[in-house]
Amino acid sequence: MSRPLVVAITGASGAVYAARLLQVLLQRQCELHVTISPSGRAVVKQELDVDLSADRLDVASLVNSLSKFGITNNATEATQAQIVTHHYQNFLAPIASGSFLTGGMVVCPCSGGTLSGIVHGASGNLVHRAADVHLKERRRLVLVPRETPLSTIYLDNLRRASEAGAVVLPAMPGWYHGVKSLADLVDFVVARILDQLDIPHHLMRRWGSDEVDQPDV
Repeated sequence: MSRPLVVAITGASGAVYAARLLQVLLQRQCELHVTISPSGRAVVKQELDVDLSADRLDVASLVNSLSKFGITNNATEATQAQIVTHHYQNFLAPIASGSFLTGGMVVCPCSGGTLSGIVHGASGNLVHRAADVHLKERRRLVLVPRETPLSTIYLDNLRRASEAGAVVLPAMPGWYHGVKSLADLVDFVVARILDQLDIPHHLMRRWGSDEVDQPDV
């Protein structure tokens, strides 16, 4: 049985990446532990027009919001049981301990403040703490920043994160895979995240492949 995955949503722009990532992971029957910061909830409201609770993730509303980006396949009601939502200040959550085994963690999108908290070991909230756990346990930690331009401080924090063992995966979609829609650009970034988690997918055509993969979820 696969270990659960941790997904944290923070206050950087790019909530669509988080929504699409959750949709694909749920349709892969992954068990998910999710936490979202207050700024992350604000960005989801601004960009996806979805009000999220800090204690319970409304999967249906979040996934339904993808239709505006041309992504119309929805998660089923049954997928709600695959998600455990943790309040961002709940340090008693299982994901705050290294003894709780996971298959990895993704911070998507990852704000500059969250990045700073992680690389400096601040553990000011559950997102920071869970990320710190994954670093100390040498588990996969994928950070998805979405910011431009980047200050020297921000670049230095990205370097620190990489040196500490995190995968820095900026939301920088490629254009070489036959882009025809906004959904293709979203899927490129999500596909690269899934690659880091060793989760098979057909979200994009890989470079050097003559075959066009069948559309995924």
